[in-house]
Amino acid sequence: MSNEGKKVSVHYVGTLDDGTKFDSSRDRGEPLAFTCMAGQMIAGFDAAVRDMEVGDTVTVRLEPEEAYGPRRDEMVMTVPLAQMPGAENARVGMRVMLADPTGRPIPALVAAKDDQTITFDLNHEMAGKALTFEIELLSAE
Repeated sequence: MSNEGKKVSVHYVGTLDDGTKFDSSRDRGEPLAFTCMAGQMIAGFDAAVRDMEVGDTVTVRLEPEEAYGPRRDEMVMTVPLAQMPGAENARVGMRVMLADPTGRPIPALVAAKDDQTITFDLNHEMAGKALTFEIELLSAE
C-alpha cells in the first residue's frame, strides 16, 4: 500500500560513500515527520518511504540527482570585497547567510578570499554527493 499523501514518521541515518555519518534522527532522539510525496523531502528519500510498510527498515543509496542535485559551477560567485560590507571579517570555510534580491536568505560557503575579492559557493553542501540512508518507517497515517 502506498504512503503517498500520508503523514509519516521515520528514523533515519544518513551516510556518505566513505561511511561518514552526516545526519541521524536517531542521534537526536526525535523521529522525522513529513507528508510523503508532498515535496517536503529530497525525491529519493520520499520515493523510498512511499512503498514501505510500518516497521520496515530499508537502506537506499541516492545518486545526486535523487538528492540535492549535481554541483553547479554557476552557483559559485566572486565579488569585490568593497561590495560586501562586513565580508572582510569572513574566513574561508565559514558558512554565511546571503540574501537574494527579494531578501530571501541563501546559505553560502566562503570558498576563497583575498585582499580584493571574496568567493561564495551557493551549492547545497550535499550537492554532487551520493547519499545512503537507512530508513525505518515508524508510522503512516
